[in-house]
Amino acid sequence: MTLKPELYTRRKMLKTLGVSVAAVPMLAFLGCNSDTVSSTDTTSDTDTSTGTDTSTDTGDTTTTNDSDYVSGTTALITDDFPDDSIFETSTACVLALTQATTEGPCYFQADSDEDISDGLTGLPMMLCLQLIDSDCNPLANYEISVWHCDTSGIYSGDTSSSSDSSRFAGDFCTDGDAEAEASTWYRGSLITDSSGRVNFKTHFPGWYSGRTIHIHFKVANNNNDYVISQFCFTDAFAKEICTTHSDYKSRGEQDTTLASIDNVFGSDYEQFILNTAQNSDGTLLAYHTIQIS
Repeated sequence: MTLKPELYTRRKMLKTLGVSVAAVPMLAFLGCNSDTVSSTDTTSDTDTSTGTDTSTDTGDTTTTNDSDYVSGTTALITDDFPDDSIFETSTACVLALTQATTEGPCYFQADSDEDISDGLTGLPMMLCLQLIDSDCNPLANYEISVWHCDTSGIYSGDTSSSSDSSRFAGDFCTDGDAEAEASTWYRGSLITDSSGRVNFKTHFPGWYSGRTIHIHFKVANNNNDYVISQFCFTDAFAKEICTTHSDYKSRGEQDTTLASIDNVFGSDYEQFILNTAQNSDGTLLAYHTIQIS
């Protein structure tokens, strides 16, 4: 499906914006699979869409999906966050240093609790991140901020309570949408616990022209930014959700995939891909380890 013209106009210059890389310290990403987590593993590039019709009662409405994943608010996340075993690897810790990516024009600081959805609907998602050092020891008391667009590819834009909004690009990010301009959805910051963990409740993001579906994040401590980067999803998984899930399929497939060379991730995108699994409650689990030196 063709993206609405006004949204394309707002986004088409990302081809030039996305090529700048933030001058920040090096980091390593560890993609850690675990047999104890999922009923359905979606980290491979195999299309896992089943085409099965399911109906999900969100508590307010009943939505018919062609997807095995539920549709609704994050109240549908009834499973507990998984334990730290999801981040374990069967091999010794090895650094695989890579450059951080660009912050993008749509960042501003926003405080939150673990649920950053502000009551919106979509595919409910747990986003679990673990921060470790170069020796694979967990790092506590670091701030991890995340931000991403809604199911329609628009960022929230209420900067009135933000202590850091100087780089926010306003209408470019919100598309001039009044609801977005009055909201802070899909933005938040949490402090890592003794295991280096933060856990967010959110929704699978939508897409906008010129970029593959992605989630921004930043790691900071004592007002110093350690790394600014982004996570993404496999092309196969993004296609599955965008073509079968009721909250995404009306817009169809994203126009920019990893295979077509996203202008931020380029051809070396594997280390940025989130591990994904389906929770027993039908929601999505996405997780990754962040390693800083």
